[in-house]
Amino acid sequence: MPLELIPILALVAMFVAATLLPINMGTLGFVAAFLVGTLAVGMKADDIIAGFPSDLFLTLVGVTYLFAIAQNNGTVDLMVRGAVRLVRGRVAFIPWVMFGITGLLTAFGALGPAAVAIIAPIALGFAKRYRINPLLMGMMVIHGAQAGGFSPISIYGVTVNNIVAKAELLNSPLALFLGSLFFNAGIGVLLFVFLGGRSLIGRTVHDIESETGGPLESDSVSGSSGNGMGGTATATIATKKTDPGVAVKPLPTRTVTYDQVLTLIGLGALGVFSLVLDLDVGFVSMTVAAVLALASPKAQKGAVSQISWSTVLLIGGVLTFVGVLQEAGSVEWVGNGVARLGMPLLVALLLCYLGAIVSAFASSVAILGATIPLAVPLLLAGEIGPVGVIVALAISSTIVDVSPFSTNGALVLANAQDIDRDKFYKQILKYSALVVAIGPLIAWAVLVLPGWL
Repeated sequence: MPLELIPILALVAMFVAATLLPINMGTLGFVAAFLVGTLAVGMKADDIIAGFPSDLFLTLVGVTYLFAIAQNNGTVDLMVRGAVRLVRGRVAFIPWVMFGITGLLTAFGALGPAAVAIIAPIALGFAKRYRINPLLMGMMVIHGAQAGGFSPISIYGVTVNNIVAKAELLNSPLALFLGSLFFNAGIGVLLFVFLGGRSLIGRTVHDIESETGGPLESDSVSGSSGNGMGGTATATIATKKTDPGVAVKPLPTRTVTYDQVLTLIGLGALGVFSLVLDLDVGFVSMTVAAVLALASPKAQKGAVSQISWSTVLLIGGVLTFVGVLQEAGSVEWVGNGVARLGMPLLVALLLCYLGAIVSAFASSVAILGATIPLAVPLLLAGEIGPVGVIVALAISSTIVDVSPFSTNGALVLANAQDIDRDKFYKQILKYSALVVAIGPLIAWAVLVLPGWL
């Protein structure tokens, strides 16, 4: 058996075991990284540990800690009310506002994970409060980030355009940007239609508050969205008691407190330092959270326990194993095998799938840097249009950032509010599997096949 095949089989076994048994897949990932890395690949423990995603660990912990403080002191509620005013209370517009804001951030150069880290907690707060399917809201944020992610000044756009320029291939930065924009917007429409968006049309914040007897800030909401692949989210609302002698929970005051002002300044600083100055979002969010905790110790009470530790374990273990898989040369082995097939259309399709599958676990930028060079010999032969193939590869390698094992998907999972996080993880996993299975095929059919015909 080829050495490169062993980690792939171990990854499949991990998925099967985690699906059938109630065990965190991250635990299996650490065990598989240790066994496969030492026994099959010949790695030392230090080399295996070097594959631990420390940057993602810090981002997940820092962002969820910061927004736990913001939730506790009422700042998230304050921001939600402000955003509702922008859409004049129309609930159906809220997912699209989140899509658009995240897209604008990445189009102007923000890293996708940085934009998602800032917008996802707010968006999922909306989902909880206004009974929007959390899967719809979370995926709209991620696809929004990808919609703007290939502008000529974005990280993805600059990376792809530079790779193509060095290979001296025909390229169109505008086609790359618009291709990703319209593709992700199309996915957004489908998400809105099939994940309950139609039921939101015509509904207003006032309608929902009337149904529940008052502003939802004062209610206890827990969402459930069925199988996550269709239908609308449902919610259980703890309505107020009106029986004599039963105390009614008072409505929250709308006065802006000192803690909230300080938190808003901190969130603004997070945006400036991470998006404009390009500092690490994990370090910045942790610094802001520490400042808030020092300035107002009561605000951070219980915030540490609200960090999504199960998600941290899941992502840390799986990505540590992916480091072993890459060290074994499994990705390059599969890619070279695909490239040797010699059938232009089939090779382009398989490269799209290769980029999608691997990028669901690894860095999208790194995968773009690997899959596009693999396609260069095919494109230089002139048998197939290079622009369509490049755009299809770019889209296929990034739309799968919805995976719970990618930074963006992990951020959405970690910031889900008042729902069964294990169930939500399975919903995201099902959706990302659907994207991996269908997304590359559609991108290939729309962008590559017409150039061949």
